Order: sequence, then structure tokens, then C-alpha cells
Amino acid sequence: MTYLVNDPADFAADALRGYVAAHPRHVAMAHGGVVRSTETPKGQPALVIGGGSGHYPAFAGWIGPGMGHGAPCGNIFSSPSASQVYSVARSAENGGGVILGFGNYAGDVLHFGQAAEKLRAEGVDVRIIRVSDDVASAAAGDHRDRRGIAGDLVVFKIAGAAIEAGADLDEAERLAWKTNDATRSFGVAFKGCTLPGAAGALFHVPVGEMGIGLGIHGEPGIREVPMGTAVEIADLLLDGVLAEEPEHTGDGYRGRVAVLLNGLGTVKYEELFVVYGRVAERLAARGLTVVAPEVGEHVTSLDMAGLSLTLLFLDDELEKYWLAPADTPAFRREAPDLAARPERTGVHVPGEEPIPESTAESRELAERIAEALELIQSAAAENEEYFGRLDAVAGDGDHGQGMAYGSRGAATSGRAAAERGAGARTVLIHAGEAWAEEAGGTSGALWGAALTAAGGVFDDTRGTEPAEVVRAIVEGIEAIVRIGGAVPGDKTMVDSALPFRDVLVAEFGRSSDLAGATKKAAAAAREAAESTAQMTARLGRARVLGEKSLGTPDPGAVSFSLLMDALGDFFRSGTVASKALP
Repeated sequence: MTYLVNDPADFAADALRGYVAAHPRHVAMAHGGVVRSTETPKGQPALVIGGGSGHYPAFAGWIGPGMGHGAPCGNIFSSPSASQVYSVARSAENGGGVILGFGNYAGDVLHFGQAAEKLRAEGVDVRIIRVSDDVASAAAGDHRDRRGIAGDLVVFKIAGAAIEAGADLDEAERLAWKTNDATRSFGVAFKGCTLPGAAGALFHVPVGEMGIGLGIHGEPGIREVPMGTAVEIADLLLDGVLAEEPEHTGDGYRGRVAVLLNGLGTVKYEELFVVYGRVAERLAARGLTVVAPEVGEHVTSLDMAGLSLTLLFLDDELEKYWLAPADTPAFRREAPDLAARPERTGVHVPGEEPIPESTAESRELAERIAEALELIQSAAAENEEYFGRLDAVAGDGDHGQGMAYGSRGAATSGRAAAERGAGARTVLIHAGEAWAEEAGGTSGALWGAALTAAGGVFDDTRGTEPAEVVRAIVEGIEAIVRIGGAVPGDKTMVDSALPFRDVLVAEFGRSSDLAGATKKAAAAAREAAESTAQMTARLGRARVLGEKSLGTPDPGAVSFSLLMDALGDFFRSGTVASKALP
């Protein structure tokens, strides 16, 4: 359990504030996370690494020279929102581009990906590294599809060291992927972790057994076996990672390994040292040379009782950067002098950016967009309970809350931007950021991306035409498909979004009636959404209980169709006819 807590809902934010207060030499607070307390040197790539809270030292503990430049920090075990990732990246970037690094989990992929799209649209060169070291989560041939666990440390250590040594963005990206592909991890758990304020653990392991192949977000292992001794567990972990040891080569891997034995929260140092003694003995017997081993807590899971073993199969290039200096609050090697680095003067704060210049025509359009967002907010609020009931059948029941929170954030942010004189493009971009941040989760990332993509169609210096409105809606749907990766039949929002797009384009092309085409498209989307009741989920959390979802339509598909119907009402409404979108 968590003993020291105020409001459990504020635990992650409270912890982050205290962490920054404890390490002012290294880090400064930014929106949604932390950045270095010193400015990124001009032209140096910024390594922005992050994920959910609850894993300290990962990820905020690794910010400083030789490692990361910034860390967006989500709620407990939840990806940071695209807005948080963008803000930290914006604060850290200084002309050299950005590497976004994170463990390979669906929410992180979506939110970091959405932030990358926005940064690229602004001219920033962005590369994405998804760490995938967990041998238990996929077959050897699918290494880059695996989960990221404690291998995060070695990947980000080497990428950060290369950047500190002068690597440009291409070279740092190459080394990060090279490290990821040479890294293997395997873990076991003896007891699940407990969220702050919760009465019990997320999972339980039967007495006398241990879970093999655990995750770091409270997931249980893939199977349970009888509890072993420290030697037996060391052998189990070693056998798991050494099964994929590469062949020795003259100019590549020659039997030198970096070793990370990681405690997950409750298994402490003395126990880890007992295990490491056997690990070192086995590696030596195999003829392998250990280079600068790390034993301790590096990627935790709150108070989970468990441990993981990571091996990085080194060549000369990787070894050089593994041994290179680093100076962060949680990981240090021969700390460099910070005295010559300029003090940080500011960080990015969402909603406080300068508003780009706009014309009266675009501001009038922005006002109509703000009104449309407010109508969508009302529709989401009215259906919050219904969406939640649908999601509770095979999900976690939070879709209604997420849609209500996301649409409320979008409407509030869009209205605030409009009142500051923003044009249509800027209003939608602000609204997209807010939706993703307030809703969180997969739907938050997708709706946020849709609004951002739609905003990219408009311009702050002119009005619009009905055909451009249709194109903006289509671009939003294309962003949902591109970022989410779903296809028809996966039982997702895409199953209603694509029929909506097709009917909208066809009907508008036939009639040039925006309101009528939107209403007909929404009806087609609702019909398609209802038909998902006959599908089993193939993506998202519901896929685990796919058969249980039979007979219930997908909540994301239903909510999309209902909100698009509300948009059609907005276009058609007689009370706003004189002000409606063209």
C-alpha cells in the first residue's frame, strides 16, 4: 500500500512537485513533466523520455547531462497526454530536433505519436524510439513489437551519452535503435502493486508461487510457477535473456554485456545482491564479461514485489556510451561540470502561447467552431452514463467519463483561444490539445489528433467554404485511422468513422448541402456502430475479453456517431443559421 498520500487523485502531481523541489540543480517543472534546469545547448538534439508515473526513477529521475533533456509524466501507469509530451518537448528543443523515447505501450504510442505530428507540422524534426526489451511479451522474431520494461534505462543512457558527445539527430536515433535491438529483459513478480488510496493490490499471486513475465503497469505475469530460491530465480531470468544471445563476431559482439538487475518496488537491495551473486557467477562461467553492472531500483511499479534482469549485448561503440559520464538525480557516472551551462529561463505552458495574427473572417469562423465544440460537449455530457455502460461490458467503464472530460476541455480551451482573438486553425489546435489532455487514454489521443488535423486545413488569415469544412472533417478522420492503427472490423471508432467519411463525401458532392450531408453521414455511422455488436474486439483493452463484447456495440463507434449527429444539428440549427459554418 501507499502510506504517505494526501488526495490519491493528486498523488502523481504531488510527487512530481516534491521531486523538483528536491533536485533544483538538475530539473525544473514544465507543463506535464520536467526538463533540465539548464538550457539545451543550441543545435543539440533533445532526448525527451517519458511514460506514466509510478515507475521512479523512470523517467523523471533520468534527466540531466548524458541522459534525458525532459520527461513528460502521466498519471499513475497512464501515458502522458499529447499536450504534456508536446509541452515538455517544446521546452527542451533548441534547434537540434527531438527524440521521443518511451516503452512500447498503446497509450504511449498514441500520445507521443500525436505530439510528434504537431511538432513536425511546426517544422521540428522528430524521431520516435519505442523500447521493446521484454522477452516474455512477444516472440524473438517480433522484438520491436515487445513491451518496454527496464531496458528503457540502457536505451536512453546510450542515446543520451551519444548526444552529449556530439551526435546529431540521425546518429542518436541510430544508436537508440541499435541499443534497443541488442537489449533483452525478463522479470518475475511475487505480489501485485497497490494504487495510491486503493484498498487492495491490482493482482494477487497464490501463496508459494510467482508470476513469470510481469509488466510494469500492474499487469500480472503470463503464467504462474512454484516459488524458487534466489539461485533458481537467477537461473530462470538468465536463461530467458541468454536464449537470444547473438553470435560472437570479430568486430561486433564479443561476449561483453551490460547487466541491469532491477527491483520493482518491494524487493530491496540485499535481496537483489543475493540474486546478482548468482547472475555474475553464471555469466563468468559462460565466458561473458560484465561491464559496469547496475543493481537497484531503476524502473519500478509502485510497491510491486518482483525483479527483472536486463542484458545489453555490447560492441565497442555501445560500450563506449554505456561507460560515458551521466549526471542525473537517479543515475550518475563521473558527473560533468554544469557551471558553464546557462540557466533555464522558461518552459512551455499550454494556452499561454502567443496567439498568431488572424483576420476578422477567420475569427468569425473561430467563433462558430467554439460554438460547435460547446454543442459537442453538451452531447457528450448527456450521453456520459450511456457510453460508460457500453464500455463496462468488456472494458473499464471510463469511456463516458473520458468523452465528457475531453469534450469539456476542448470546448473550454477553444472558447478561451477565440476570446483571445485566435483564428479558426488556432482554436482547433488548442481544442485538440485540451481534449487529449483532459480525456487521456486512447480515445483522448484520437479525438485530440482529429481536432488538430482538422485545424491544419483551416487558416488564421481567411474564412472558409463548405467544401473545406468537409475536407477538415475528413482530415480529422484520417488522423484517427493513421494514429490509432485500427482497420474496419477491429471493433473500434474506425468502424463508424469510415462509413461517416464515405457518406459525407458522397452526399456533399451530390448536394453541396453541408448540414444534410452531415446528418445522413451520422445516420450511416450510427448504423455501422450498432453493427459492431456482432464483432469481437481485436484492439484496445476490450480485446482481452473479446467474446464478452459480443452483443454490445463498440462505445467509441457509438460515441463518434452521436457526436457527429450533434455536429449535423449545429449545421442545420435555425437558431444559428445566420452564424453557422459556411
